[in-house]
Amino acid sequence: MTSEITGTAPSRVTRGGAVPPASAESPARRRRRRPRIAPWLFMAPSAIILGVFVLFPIVRSLYYSFFDWTVGASTQPFVGFGNYIKLFHDSQFWNALRVTLEYTVVSVVLLLVLGFITALLLQGESLANRIVRSVFFFPTIVSLVTIGMVWKFLLDPSIGLVDGLAATLGLPSVAWLTSVHLALPTVIFVGVWKSTGFAMILFIAGLKGVPQERYEASNLDGAGRWQTIWSITLPSIRPTLLFTSLILTIQSFQVFDLVYVMTGGGPLYATDSLVNLLYRDGFVNFQTGYASAISWVLFAIIMIISLLQLRLFRYNDVD
Repeated sequence: MTSEITGTAPSRVTRGGAVPPASAESPARRRRRRPRIAPWLFMAPSAIILGVFVLFPIVRSLYYSFFDWTVGASTQPFVGFGNYIKLFHDSQFWNALRVTLEYTVVSVVLLLVLGFITALLLQGESLANRIVRSVFFFPTIVSLVTIGMVWKFLLDPSIGLVDGLAATLGLPSVAWLTSVHLALPTVIFVGVWKSTGFAMILFIAGLKGVPQERYEASNLDGAGRWQTIWSITLPSIRPTLLFTSLILTIQSFQVFDLVYVMTGGGPLYATDSLVNLLYRDGFVNFQTGYASAISWVLFAIIMIISLLQLRLFRYNDVD
């Protein structure tokens, strides 16, 4: 009667006739209501490392980019967008951007084509295919610094193996890394040679996911080899194509190790990439603010090109 008058829910009566208080909760419900601290404790070390070594430097570099920040200077004046304005009037920046774009476009196109062709040829599980795949993939696990040093030695016009073989065949010596016209193509060749196995493995993974029923239906329709590749294989591995092109584009825009070891950006800045320019301004000339502005412009360029690639491949949640 009282509950009807006050509008509160009636108390639950137990089997023994005792009436528990209205605020009583079961032990399971009380455990669920406790704050879950354990997951946060497990994530804390990784979150602290991520914050200290990744997020803080990112925010700090953005801060530096608005100052004329020079290491060792007594004052670090605020210049606003001065570093960015100076950047767009710097001929070395435009030269580095051109070199980086040439390296990226040529190497990504070659890697996509060579990776796809080698994946088609070596996707079988025979012993020979596995051995050849391992040979192609081996350079991928070697560091770029080691690759660059080995190829610099091989291409040396005085003691290199390549020019030694050329001399044996009666061919003239070639200045692969000291010629303004040959240095960048040589660096691109070495970069493509190193990463072809990486692209091949990604494409093989994509080809394994294509349903065999599509190939069987294509054969029943009498489609040829190239028509099957164009109409069945390529549309089916569109997510793999997108992922591979994105990864290779980002890697190519960040090329530094190979250039630094093989040419140092020379001759006459013919191989001077954006990251090489960033390194020179930040760690040789100690112009930290200017180098930070270069890094954020590079980030913006990579972001824009990645969005264009997503648009080109018409990526959506269905993929």
